[in-house]
Amino acid sequence: MFKEYYPCGYAASVFDIDYERLYALGYRGIIFDLDGTLVPHGANSTPEVDALFRVIHAAGLRTILLTNNDEERVLRFVENIDTLYLCDADKPATSGYLRAVDMLGMKKSEVVYIGDQVFIDMLGANRSGIDSILVHYLLHEGETKLGVKRRLEKLVLWLWRHSRSRHRLRDITKEAKRNVQR
Repeated sequence: MFKEYYPCGYAASVFDIDYERLYALGYRGIIFDLDGTLVPHGANSTPEVDALFRVIHAAGLRTILLTNNDEERVLRFVENIDTLYLCDADKPATSGYLRAVDMLGMKKSEVVYIGDQVFIDMLGANRSGIDSILVHYLLHEGETKLGVKRRLEKLVLWLWRHSRSRHRLRDITKEAKRNVQR
């Protein structure tokens, strides 16, 4: 019942993902959500996010932003980032996800989606046949109000963690890699 909302993997943030391992697993492209995933809603990019994209590209991965935002918002964000983008994507509709894969020039099996929302990002990726990684959502400093949707997401994530389903992305974080090496 809830499986269409389950991510393939989970990381606390985009900075905790092992991008070299993604490449080793055969992924060549990453579709990123923007707000709540890379920065809090409406925020500009940061030097850390700009540097992360350089690291990802140096690892041999191509990137594209898939967002329901308009182009003005995205252009402000990508000022220092060399990446493709697709605006007004109407997520979770599958058309935007599939168009992003086409823009990367790859097969769905070579692409992973990274986002912060179970009921939009994970649902759309799953319905599109694209592997996905859920990251914990980002809030503005001092922001504490969570909506009902975020509380329901916690339930879905709890169910996913206690399910028997296993995926090669289940332990995709840098911390998981360190634990295996110990």
